[in-house]
Amino acid sequence: MIKIVENPINVQEVLNEVQNDGAGAVSLFLGTVRDNTKEKPVERLEYESYDAMAVSEIEKIVNQALDRWPLCKYAVVHRKGVLPIGEIAVAIAVSTPHRAESFEACRFIIDTLKQTVPIWKKEVFGDGEEWVSTTP
Repeated sequence: MIKIVENPINVQEVLNEVQNDGAGAVSLFLGTVRDNTKEKPVERLEYESYDAMAVSEIEKIVNQALDRWPLCKYAVVHRKGVLPIGEIAVAIAVSTPHRAESFEACRFIIDTLKQTVPIWKKEVFGDGEEWVSTTP
């Protein structure tokens, strides 16, 4: 499952998607909206995306992960729109036979997604706003 959504992410749905009897491990990463950046208070985040291209790029990342690790199943869901503090912006889950590969694959997917997928983030402060590069 790969989705770009406007409504809150259903974490249970993400976990259900990766359920597999052959999996000995499930890793779940949740990226959440924090209340500050570089010690500056953040009021909210706003995400925009080119949905079709974002899904296509995420598919490429997942295919790379499938080439490197024995994924049983995967799920990648990213929010767009206005997200208040505490909301989940992205959920990534993978199931694998063993825990090490599960951790590695999940981290690879989020790190690569942040670098290559056309999803743009704007941080909104009390005194202005700023588009933020997603590259680390």
